[in-house]
Amino acid sequence: MKRSALGASPLSGKPGGLWARAKKTGQVTVELLLVLPVFMLLLFFIMEMGNMGFQTILAHHCAYELARIGSLVAGPNGAGTGGGQSLAQTKMKSVLGQMFPASPGVSVDSTMVDTLKDPQSGQMGQDLLVTLTYTAKLIFPGSSYFLSDPPKGSKKKKIIVRVRMPVEKPYFQ
Repeated sequence: MKRSALGASPLSGKPGGLWARAKKTGQVTVELLLVLPVFMLLLFFIMEMGNMGFQTILAHHCAYELARIGSLVAGPNGAGTGGGQSLAQTKMKSVLGQMFPASPGVSVDSTMVDTLKDPQSGQMGQDLLVTLTYTAKLIFPGSSYFLSDPPKGSKKKKIIVRVRMPVEKPYFQ
């Protein structure tokens, strides 16, 4: 066999031979196979956190709007019928059905909570405490194992939002 300028045979395992180049290309492939799944899992996790952030903001906004509607209806002049918690609950469920027409995992509940006495009017204040339960869907692969509610393969995360809104009462003397 002919010797190269470096003094090594082209097929030998010494530096400058063909085998040295073949080892390096195999090394890159193995490193890629080891790093790529971890990188993809990290990428999907970051994207899922953005999705969860969007759905959390959506749930908070809807809960606030429902609490606003409910507090207006629950007041003494609400809906022109004297208001009350049951009328507010009915109205909020109706509006929730319009907000999420095809989502069975969304529900709303409300309670009236007494607050401090208003020193000017002498009336007891009340707040409407609205609880919205929203089931968010996890859409990226792998992240549902870490983020979903039990069972782990369900790909769903329950978001519970509570909003407290004062019930407006007219001032009577």
